[in-house]
Amino acid sequence: MTSESQPAPSHGVRYITIDAEDSGQRLDNYLLKILKGVPKSHIYRLLRKGEVRIDKGRVKPETRLVAGSQLRLPPIRVAERPAQPVPGQRLQASLRAATLFEDEALLVINKPEGLAVHGGSGQSGGVIEALRAMRPDDRFLELVHRLDRDTSGCLMLARKRAALKSLHGSMLAQKVEKQYLALLRGRWPKGRNIINAPLQKRTVASGERVVRADSSGKPAVTHYQIEESFAEATLMRVTLETGRTHQIRVHSQLAGHPIAGDSKYGDELFNNQLRELGLGRMFLHACSLRLRHPVSGETVTIEAPLPAPLEKLLVRLRSGESL
Repeated sequence: MTSESQPAPSHGVRYITIDAEDSGQRLDNYLLKILKGVPKSHIYRLLRKGEVRIDKGRVKPETRLVAGSQLRLPPIRVAERPAQPVPGQRLQASLRAATLFEDEALLVINKPEGLAVHGGSGQSGGVIEALRAMRPDDRFLELVHRLDRDTSGCLMLARKRAALKSLHGSMLAQKVEKQYLALLRGRWPKGRNIINAPLQKRTVASGERVVRADSSGKPAVTHYQIEESFAEATLMRVTLETGRTHQIRVHSQLAGHPIAGDSKYGDELFNNQLRELGLGRMFLHACSLRLRHPVSGETVTIEAPLPAPLEKLLVRLRSGESL
């Protein structure tokens, strides 16, 4: 991504009429969103001193916004922020071509492998930053869930705050069905359909995030269904009942059938053998979503086609090429 410079904004007294999109949001969260570049401590100090008011009355950080009310902001000096990264033309073209579903409330893309969903941990930017730069007219755009950088497939983003809240509620109630296609080492035994093992996330001394099965961890349940069997590998359709970090990768490893191309939890020899057949990534793809639309209430099914490199590998395995 390249960068464009912009001057530091400064503001006198401002009056903002709260619209329906922001109604119900906590005041402090709203201020943190619209006053980017202002230290968090300063925002809370203004609230404590009563300099931020709604309909001329004092308010607290936890006050919920109401559509039609008038918010008064005192003069605030905003620190100059780093220039926002602008996605390159190739990335913009890739993300435009990746759109699977879009309406006024929801955007679903077929996330490319190798692209983080957001910046951080050494990444200057990811999907969400690129899409916000590409869609300046979208007043609201937030990730509904996440995918690992090395996982491709269906990624949901909310275009309205109410849609985000509704979708998060559906996910907590396990009413969003997320399916993946994963190529695993070896022959998966028939009749083994569920891995139920709590997972514990840890950060090691190097800063790397590692997940392990641990009885003291958070509940994690993964459903497996054999899609296609090969001589030394199995293509599985995997459905998440919970959505823990690295869940499919760790549960597959725990079952003795790690995911092909997984450099963290996989089998190095197996990965090297598949690399000889052209696999240059992890074979994990979020192939479909089934959910209740947050506005219409209708059931929506969205599918992401398997990327060409993964499909080509399957063709070679079907032809009988050995590892």
